[in-house]
Amino acid sequence: MALKHPKGPAGRLHVLGHTSRILKGNPLGDPHARNVGVWLPPQYDAEEKRRFPVLYDLVGFTGTGLSHTNWKPFGDNVPERAARLIREGKMGPVIIVFPDCFTALGGNQYVNSSAIGNYADYLTQEIIPFVDRQFRTLASREHRGCFGKSSGGYGAIIHGMKYARYWGAVASHSGDAYFDFVYWADWPNTLNELAKHRLPKRRAGAYDARRESSRKGLADGLDDGRIKRFLDHVWKREKLSTAEGHCIMNLCMAATYDPNPRVPLGFRVPFNLESGEAISARWREWRKHDPVNLVAQYRASLKRLRGIYIDCGWRDQYHIHYGARILSKRLAASGIRHAYEEFDDNHSDIDYRMDASLPFLYRALKP
Repeated sequence: MALKHPKGPAGRLHVLGHTSRILKGNPLGDPHARNVGVWLPPQYDAEEKRRFPVLYDLVGFTGTGLSHTNWKPFGDNVPERAARLIREGKMGPVIIVFPDCFTALGGNQYVNSSAIGNYADYLTQEIIPFVDRQFRTLASREHRGCFGKSSGGYGAIIHGMKYARYWGAVASHSGDAYFDFVYWADWPNTLNELAKHRLPKRRAGAYDARRESSRKGLADGLDDGRIKRFLDHVWKREKLSTAEGHCIMNLCMAATYDPNPRVPLGFRVPFNLESGEAISARWREWRKHDPVNLVAQYRASLKRLRGIYIDCGWRDQYHIHYGARILSKRLAASGIRHAYEEFDDNHSDIDYRMDASLPFLYRALKP
């Protein structure tokens, strides 16, 4: 597919089908045959023997890669943005890959989960070699990077920590970090939403709090049926309310951070669904996946990266700027070079920040 930009050529977008062995039979029954978008810069056709660095775009929750290639009002989509930055001399030509990692739970965090699927393996063991076979890439970690926003930013940082043998540089825009602030505060709303699907239905009057909160499994973070009913409800709809969207997000995070194939639904939640009491053993599992708690463990891998870029708006409505500050602080304390920037905005519609991250990644990965 040829793309045109009003001020010059914008390269070509290819959409390729890929059938995944790793995603086949995934727990949610999501498709294992998916499309992968690959954007080629104008220089790809003009210089037929040249090979190019590769960037992987990890989109945020409820997104999929090809959505970043769609028409965008009042701004550039990612291919148009990259073409403009190249034309303006702010970065050199790169190939950009748009993988599809959407799931029935609204997305994933680009990690392996027995409750969702092995999306880290999907990216690193299947999509990377697939793209390298199809196109003239510089097929080594030194010339390959990933970037993303929100859940995609989390994925980029985690891949820089756990999968540095595949990546040479990473960029995170408002990536999930400091879970005690980012997720904890929204769980009361999630519990309220799930309560709508509680059985038996509530009636006004006397309430035995001890008995109700002690029902089988609730103290261990298990579902008493309301989570399944909620999911069945939203899976039948085309439009989710804001509360439903946040609720399924928190359930997706539970399936990511605390999966267990031996329990109903394949995951636990970190709060008693009835009383709202925090379950410390379950929250400890979440904190094991928090980037701010992983810097020391993955110090050597992070030091191998040729570039780490992090930014966040200081009005982020999910309070991620505090997590980004802690992450930057701990990276600095561990002697890990990185760029950290803040800007006057919130969490929403901040693709313009790629004007900073894409050139940064190119400089780190260029041959």
